[in-house]
Amino acid sequence: MIRLAVALAALAELALVRLLPETGGGLYLRLAAATIVVLLPGGLVAEALGRRSTSATIVWMLAALAGALAVTFAARSSLSLTLLLLAVVSIAAAPLALLRKRPRRLRGSGLFLVAGAALGVALWHVAGHVDGDALFHLARVRKLEALSELSLRGVDEFRDGGLHPGYAFPLWHGLLAVVARLAGVDPADVVLHEPSLLAPLALVVAYEAGTRLFASRLAGASVALAQVALSALAAGHGGGYRVLSLPGTAARQLLALAALALVFEALDDRSWRSLASVAAAGLVLTLVHPTYALFLLVPLGGSLVARALLERRDLGALAAAVAAFALPTGAVVAWLLPLVREAASYRPSATVRCGAEHGVARYANQLDVFSCHSYRLAPEVLGRGGAIAVAALCLVPLAALAARRRWAAYVLGGSLAVLGLMLVPFLFTALADTVSLSQARRAAGFFPFSFALAGGIVVLTRALGPLVLPAALAAGIALQALYPGDFSYRFEHGGPALATWLAALGGGGALVAAAVHRRPVALERPDVLSLLAAVLFVAPVAVHGLGEWTPPSRPSATALPTGLVAALRREVPERGVVLSDVETSYLIAAAAPVYVASAPPAHVADTGQNRPYERAEDTERFLRTGDLELARRYGAGWIVLDGKRTRLRLPLPLFYGDERYALYRLGQG
Repeated sequence: MIRLAVALAALAELALVRLLPETGGGLYLRLAAATIVVLLPGGLVAEALGRRSTSATIVWMLAALAGALAVTFAARSSLSLTLLLLAVVSIAAAPLALLRKRPRRLRGSGLFLVAGAALGVALWHVAGHVDGDALFHLARVRKLEALSELSLRGVDEFRDGGLHPGYAFPLWHGLLAVVARLAGVDPADVVLHEPSLLAPLALVVAYEAGTRLFASRLAGASVALAQVALSALAAGHGGGYRVLSLPGTAARQLLALAALALVFEALDDRSWRSLASVAAAGLVLTLVHPTYALFLLVPLGGSLVARALLERRDLGALAAAVAAFALPTGAVVAWLLPLVREAASYRPSATVRCGAEHGVARYANQLDVFSCHSYRLAPEVLGRGGAIAVAALCLVPLAALAARRRWAAYVLGGSLAVLGLMLVPFLFTALADTVSLSQARRAAGFFPFSFALAGGIVVLTRALGPLVLPAALAAGIALQALYPGDFSYRFEHGGPALATWLAALGGGGALVAAAVHRRPVALERPDVLSLLAAVLFVAPVAVHGLGEWTPPSRPSATALPTGLVAALRREVPERGVVLSDVETSYLIAAAAPVYVASAPPAHVADTGQNRPYERAEDTERFLRTGDLELARRYGAGWIVLDGKRTRLRLPLPLFYGDERYALYRLGQG
């Protein structure tokens, strides 16, 4: 009955907050209510399976949404059908959840939920503006929310283009569109401010993952603390948490940690229900961000090998959990493989790989390049996250002193697997040829930083006792002063290469030594003292981050005038094709549910159907010549000219004009 009351209360709350304004506190409450309602199907399914955790709720919510969207696309229907199907899932799961004995939630989760809510309120004030990659994702969310007769190809930027291999199934975009529809707000507000509602979930899943791995709530709290400091505070301005609404960030900061929590839970609860939840996690993570699911398998696989060497007590359960995650991941990757093979970044030619614009030279400052056919990630990149990342690297070998613990296998095996993939040239080159060099660099982010830091601290607490407190504070201050981190778009300096090599060589040696000389007792102390040490270590990072808690500066030309946006939404029919310069086209696709003729090549999947560079060149030629046949070739029925980028004027009906922009109708599309 409690579950039913919560569900009814959430629906009633959503109905009430729809009466509030769409700005300020009213917008926050609208988004909060919509987010809670969206989570309901996942919570009911999870409890029907005997799972009661935030991680399971998120995973099963996205699994239900994936099924609902698949039916919607197959039926070429609208988001209304998706919402109806989610309601059906909730109604079907509710009786099973009511009949099952209510499972116990992990103690301490509520505290992190409250702390995350406070962080979310703080994030609201540094949200800034929708720009950069967020515009690409907003365009997809807007089409999902607005269009009828939805299909996988229908949410792309081009009417005649192809699917993006990384976002072929727009699961995360669908979630944001559902929130926008339920809250009754513009999708841009969801993309900008939904991180404030996702931050509490991110903190809780980090706590759940840490607690399940360490079998200690205090150590789990240290993991959550390290995670939020590394991801939200170290960079200032809200860090990665400020853009939690983007698929890549959500996959790494939310879904990957939820998957880990479910994998570690399956080691104790060895039931088909646990494995089903792990499989669902593999499915949804791969649909949201395919490469990140593959990258998560790297530390999981390393952990499996390390566990086989150090302690085989739950090796079978770990192998089953990793397999449960890997099977749906492999199935989705197999579905995507034809799309991947079309991309220019897949097994690039020597010309592409060695080219100055698209190849190794583009990321040369982040690589150790031996030739354009042999390179690796520069070891300094691993420490670019600042003090916490550097400390985590240095502390990896200490995990060998607790070799019989699960966390030690994950820290040692996971770290060495990621480092081997990043630092061995032929492995890194092969990875880059498969998933693209741009993506391959990001695999370094799946190094278990937070777990390594928490593990190192519990070992040092056993060794140093109360002295660990001043040592942690001094180390935090020193490392923050020496290595504050490099968070600029262009990598300039990172952490010390020595820390990375210490993790790789020292961790490898420690793993071998621990496998040969098995210690009967684990030297660790996951208690209040270790948690206090973690607090003191991250305090300098937190002080720095809170000192720079301001919105990032807004890039130029990241918004269209409201008059033009209104004209686009009023005059251009849904699915109409608009031709403009690539930068303006990028903004247009995010502002209205329309297609464009071209977009910045950096934000377009480079496939044979998309032809981003050819489209950009054709657009530039049109802006020079005014050749309307070229516009018709792309099916453009509307043209937007930016007076700062072209002096072209057209003999066409003008539907909007100001001192900078003009909207013309060509008469087709």
